[in-house]
Amino acid sequence: MAASLAPERRPLVPYGVSGTSRAERLCVATGVLLCLSGLVHLAVFLVDGGPWFGPVSWRKPVTFGLSFGLTLIAVTWVTSYLRIGARRRAALLLVFAADCVVEVAGITLQAWRRVPSHLNTGTPFDTAVAMTLAVGGGVLVVVLSAFAAAAFLRRPGGPPGMALALRSGFAILMVALLSGAVMIARGVALSRTGHQQAAYDSTAPLKPLHGVSLHAVLVLPALVLLLSRTSWSEVTRQRFLYAAVGAYTAAVLVAGVRAGLTW
Repeated sequence: MAASLAPERRPLVPYGVSGTSRAERLCVATGVLLCLSGLVHLAVFLVDGGPWFGPVSWRKPVTFGLSFGLTLIAVTWVTSYLRIGARRRAALLLVFAADCVVEVAGITLQAWRRVPSHLNTGTPFDTAVAMTLAVGGGVLVVVLSAFAAAAFLRRPGGPPGMALALRSGFAILMVALLSGAVMIARGVALSRTGHQQAAYDSTAPLKPLHGVSLHAVLVLPALVLLLSRTSWSEVTRQRFLYAAVGAYTAAVLVAGVRAGLTW
């Protein structure tokens, strides 16, 4: 029998936190600044020109600024529905925000230096930047995995259907993290054996899978919020949500199959 989407009456933050915390405000403000950085570099690209694709292009500060900014804002919002201690959540969010800044800053710095940001070991400085970005990726995995575990260990609160959206979103997000880790591991292995161009080329097949699965944790909960504001019946909202989860999962599977066939 399908799970009911009846409203839950438990508080969104169960340990006595009310309103918006200082950590949340800081994370949202940081996310907005990262998005603005991406838009600024889009303007730079329009003025300066150059290739959009490839390891050295303005695409990277644009897409990473927007992606990290949106993800930080989304994670700050959706984790308010998790059954997690307020201090633990705030600490994880602040670590996540700092890591997002480090990742975008490193990528942006290398874009202005006109050198690749990832898998670049041409000089000691470039190696330090590439290693910092790789370590930062590991921190992202740890923090987001902690939030994902919280979503599955205790049923999240929120509007009807939010628990399903959050659990599905975090599960799909794990696919994004795994594909990102595979890209880094494969690229590092190739670059260390002297196949630098092959290292850059090896990441291309996994990028669509990584990009599609990265934002499910924002799209699905946002859909639940929109559905909660409609006059549709509970059954209709439930069917629409299940269809959306199924469609998003199918898109991830298609991207995964494509990656497997072309990698």
